[in-house]
Amino acid sequence: MIDFKYKPDGDVLKAFMKDDTFFRGVRGPVGSGKSVGCCVEVFRRALSQQKNENGLRRSRWAIIRNTNPQLRTTTIKTWLDWFPEEDWGKFRWEVPYTHHIKKGDIDLEVLFLALDRPEDVKKLLSLELTGVWINEAREISKSIIDACTMRVGRFPSMREGGPSWSGVIADTNAPEEDHWWPIMSGEVPIPDHIHREQALMLRKPDNWSFYTQPSGMVETKSDGELTGYEPNPKAENQKNMLKSYYSNLIRGKTKSWIDVYVMNQLGMIQEGKPVYPEFVIETHVADEPIPTADGIPLYIGLDFGLTPAAVFGQKVRGRWFILAEIVAIDMGIVRFAEVLRQEIATKYGHLDVHIYGDPAGDFRAQTDESTPFQILRGAGLRATPTHSNSVDLRLEAVRASLTKMAEGKPAFLIDPRCLTVIKGFEGSYAYRRMQVSGERFDDKPDKNMFSHIHDALQYLMLGAGEGRQLIAGQKQAVAFNARKDFDVFTRKPKAPQRRQGMWSRM
Repeated sequence: MIDFKYKPDGDVLKAFMKDDTFFRGVRGPVGSGKSVGCCVEVFRRALSQQKNENGLRRSRWAIIRNTNPQLRTTTIKTWLDWFPEEDWGKFRWEVPYTHHIKKGDIDLEVLFLALDRPEDVKKLLSLELTGVWINEAREISKSIIDACTMRVGRFPSMREGGPSWSGVIADTNAPEEDHWWPIMSGEVPIPDHIHREQALMLRKPDNWSFYTQPSGMVETKSDGELTGYEPNPKAENQKNMLKSYYSNLIRGKTKSWIDVYVMNQLGMIQEGKPVYPEFVIETHVADEPIPTADGIPLYIGLDFGLTPAAVFGQKVRGRWFILAEIVAIDMGIVRFAEVLRQEIATKYGHLDVHIYGDPAGDFRAQTDESTPFQILRGAGLRATPTHSNSVDLRLEAVRASLTKMAEGKPAFLIDPRCLTVIKGFEGSYAYRRMQVSGERFDDKPDKNMFSHIHDALQYLMLGAGEGRQLIAGQKQAVAFNARKDFDVFTRKPKAPQRRQGMWSRM
């Protein structure tokens, strides 16, 4: 006899566990019971497996986390809270961590894998599994998800009757907007710049389903301004936590942290120091799309590499309008040049276009005789390198516009459709916190998916002359040789003074 009791507290969690879809994902705030629900779902599916000729219900699962420390301290800990060794058999603490449960007619083998090493990924590709649970799926790439879908449905073998159910389950806290989860669930549209083959991988199959739990708290506002938070009566798993859990949790946390972990909203947590503290979203982001101004030159900034990016902008009566962005992933310069050419021809063909990029793009690679600028010219795009690649100068070129007003309005305004640029300004483009005690940060912005688009923006501003204006506004100091009789206040030799019958210079 197996005495095991569990009842999910929440309609969304109940629906998730009752679903037989091949892939199921549940997204919720911390403390919503989703990880425990997935633990129990693994065991529930083992209980529902048909018996083989020996009367055993055999199944094999892999439970995946992105790093080994998180696997040990979080995922395995949750599993052993519900399936302790003294009741369910010895846990093997050697890689791969394994819990082989043999109780009654249940023969369940559970493998725990961290995918932070290449050999771990290879190990996944060699497994024959009934199912996979992906814990904290926002940390796992889509390619790993695809690999998991290939390995399930292969145990037990068809000689034993095959698995009664097979598939992948996943849980996560709220990921970023450009993560595969919100794109495939339909919350965020597939970005236009993604290549057709990649776009097909991000379309939700009909045997996939996504569930979203209610937030842990609700915002309170006055005149449209956030004033605080109150408990959400619809929050799930409330029977298994203190009433003060969320109210204690949010104390001392940033809004971005609360949005992700408590409000269950898509977003990124600001962990570094924002590069542009001058940025204010209410001031620098337009309420509606910004129209293109006819007869005004269009400036485009480019950043090269395998994650190329482009920013489009116009300067109208002293005000910068950032109109559009292109962000590509794993795209070479040849294909990116064609995407850029089509974008210009479709939307801006009637304008005088000026394209600027990283000066390093004018140097040949060791494996290719062509430079990015030559490839762009071959695609019919006349692009030139900026006069400087100084990070400090590039940053100041943007900051100078963020702090200016023109005609009583902000001198820098972004189209609300430029999501990656805006997220970078909000703190995703940041100085990385150093792994030392105290508040210390790197002196250069961290290289991540938001740095490429912001590098492109900086090249736009430099190419359009903002950098030259900063240099011109700085007067170069004139060096001179100091003399002992020189008065630094009047810049003249000191007047001679008579002392004890002699002339001397003071």
